Amino acid sequence: MSFQSGGAVRCQLTGREPGFGNRVSHSQRKTRRRWNPNVQRKRYWVPSLNRFVVLTLSTKGIKTVDKLGVEAVVARLRAQGVKV
Repeated sequence: MSFQSGGAVRCQLTGREPGFGNRVSHSQRKTRRRWNPNVQRKRYWVPSLNRFVVLTLSTKGIKTVDKLGVEAVVARLRAQGVKV
């Protein structure tokens, strides 16, 4: 199990959350399981704020920040009401 198995794992940008389903054994016995997204805490320098911000992002979210730029992403998050 990963260290994130207990709490809520969610990407701030893409909204990715764990997926749920069944673990199926060889005998077809089914028990519940979850697939956690690959979520990382990443620190970005935001020149307009003149400080670092720490974002909890999935790997797809990190690629989105690389593409759009951290300024645009922080503006989008603030428009959604996320405290950054």
